[in-house]
Amino acid sequence: MTELRIGPMPAVAPQGVIDALQQIETATVGHLRHTGFMRGDIQAVRPDQKARAGVAVTLAIPAMCSTLLHYTLSHVRPGDMLVIDRLGDNRHACLGGAVARAARMAGVAGVIIDGPCTDAAEILAEGLPVWCRGISPVTTRQLDLGGTFNRPISCGGVPVLPGDIILGDSSGVVVLPADEAADIATVCLAREGRVARTMERLLAGEKLGDITRAVNKINARLNPTDNEGKN
Repeated sequence: MTELRIGPMPAVAPQGVIDALQQIETATVGHLRHTGFMRGDIQAVRPDQKARAGVAVTLAIPAMCSTLLHYTLSHVRPGDMLVIDRLGDNRHACLGGAVARAARMAGVAGVIIDGPCTDAAEILAEGLPVWCRGISPVTTRQLDLGGTFNRPISCGGVPVLPGDIILGDSSGVVVLPADEAADIATVCLAREGRVARTMERLLAGEKLGDITRAVNKINARLNPTDNEGKN
């Protein structure tokens, strides 16, 4: 039996922050910052997954054991995002149809697993957003081997603390510090507004390089003498 460490549940995030984040894309955050993004092999089970956000409830469980996961699903709250560190194991699936139903019934906003899941069709039928590293038929057991709950973990190559804000969609998953999430949402919403206007201009026939002024920038480098008299 390995060590068992259980921490307190993290603070609940303001609903306004969560609602704002669910209006943006992870790719928009990628224009603003380059840290906090999980590896690209952690992908949504549903290819057209819409943005979901929630407070990180963290879990680390050893390869063949899911006892602590079942314990966790009796303590999570509506809106929590369950983030699971599989401690390097990529063979045993800790989440399948029954666990997905339990998570959905508990109101979990989504589950991120640094490892595989199983029963993909049942997960899709439940409507629970799940991000993981693929599918495996080899499953965990109730072996009571310990683990950690609401302690710092690593998932997808990124440190995750209980209480961080998680945003996931069809492009991937990003971890945001709780005290920065509101400002990030505000900046990203403004950027998405600008992107929407760019899309409208493209439909109207304008060229992307003209809209972004990339044409002017390249022309200035190709013809530097044209700008000498303007200095």
